[in-house]
Amino acid sequence: MDFELSKEQTMLQEMVRGFAEKEIKPYAREVDETGKMKYETFEKLGKLGLLGIPFPEKYGGAGGDTISYCIAVEEIGKACGGTGLSYAANTSLGASPIYYFGTEEQKQKWLVPMAKGETMGAFGLTEPNAGSDAGGTRTKAVLDGDEWVINGEKCWITNAEYSRQVIVTAVTGKRDDGRNIISAIIVPTDSPGITISSNYEKMGVRGSNTCQIVLDHVRVPRENLLGDEKKGFNQFLYTLDGGRISIAALSVGIAQAAYEKALQYAKERKQFGRSISNFQAIQFKLADMAMEIDLARNEVYKAAWLKDQGKPFGKESAFAKLFASEMGFRVCNQAIQIHGGSGYMREYDVERYLRDIKLMEIGEGTSEIQRLVIARHLGC
Repeated sequence: MDFELSKEQTMLQEMVRGFAEKEIKPYAREVDETGKMKYETFEKLGKLGLLGIPFPEKYGGAGGDTISYCIAVEEIGKACGGTGLSYAANTSLGASPIYYFGTEEQKQKWLVPMAKGETMGAFGLTEPNAGSDAGGTRTKAVLDGDEWVINGEKCWITNAEYSRQVIVTAVTGKRDDGRNIISAIIVPTDSPGITISSNYEKMGVRGSNTCQIVLDHVRVPRENLLGDEKKGFNQFLYTLDGGRISIAALSVGIAQAAYEKALQYAKERKQFGRSISNFQAIQFKLADMAMEIDLARNEVYKAAWLKDQGKPFGKESAFAKLFASEMGFRVCNQAIQIHGGSGYMREYDVERYLRDIKLMEIGEGTSEIQRLVIARHLGC
């Protein structure tokens, strides 16, 4: 399948790349060292229309396709992994569920401000005892008149401190077979009883806001239920499929940054009287890096294309996420190796790329879960 970019996609790529080089990359080391998100970046992204790329114009979006969105994720992630993660999570997890499953009123109230960049969005799925086993959700929501009363705890939730609302998954009842009914509910972050904190000391993607959320008898209107109460589990599985494409695109961006640094260093670094790029051992590393990045990018575009065509894409999104994240780790690791001792030093950036890329093998479903998803698609 030929994934030659259209004229519009190429123009978008050039625009995002220019913005990222000027407004994101110069601050990447700072946000990593301080562990603080640079929120002004997202305000600027909103003004450029980049926070609503895959949503229709009537909801404040740009009316673009998923491939265009992946191009933006890659370019932003190439400049700063943490910023790229928050950008991806904002769109694929914070906004997309409302677009796909929300009522018209919910879209106008919650999606439009996100697409315009007036606020960010967050998706509260993971809990201390429910990560890969999303069905083990313990947060509960009980109807009391016309309100949901929610109690529970969420962890490692991206962007929550900067979001007007968070979509929370909660147990709302029992199925006939005794299994839990898990629903999704839109919870305003200024609701009484909700506590959001970001005290995590992370290995990488430190420029992304990561939060713990505690819900203590939080009351929200009944109409804040997102989609079908009994199909919440399937809704967030679809959301995660889309999110995996985002993580794959982000992995490609970080890997591309590491590869370009390694290639430049290899040409400049001299040993035994010549550039180390002349040594076959280094050439083979760079060749493998370039090949794997290109293969991963094509798998990202394929999954995105299938999604845009309304075709099944769950297997392909798992392919993309699994291969791109593990590829990214290999590329970043080899980038350090090519730099030698310099690669171990912060000033050369490649050690940050390795710390950032590691989360890609964990978030949106670990590599092990991706293999399980793929096996199930194969009928195993």
